[in-house]
Amino acid sequence: MWRRIFNLLIALDQLAYVVITLGHGSPDETISSAAWRLEQDGRIIGKLARPFIDALFWVAERDHCLKAYESERTRSHLPDQLK
Repeated sequence: MWRRIFNLLIALDQLAYVVITLGHGSPDETISSAAWRLEQDGRIIGKLARPFIDALFWVAERDHCLKAYESERTRSHLPDQLK
């Protein structure tokens, strides 16, 4: 049950990122991953969003945005059949 809820939350996060960017963002990237990537690219939105998002998730997970970015790069969130 928890995995289904988690999958739905990720899907909503990815949809929100595409909507926020007016379709410019990748439909498979989360807001957290994008915030980390944009901060590394020196973009102001990343420099503002990444610390805010990490603070929101601080209790549950340290360095949330970095971990989300690494998960996207390694595709660790996908089932084995899709890796």
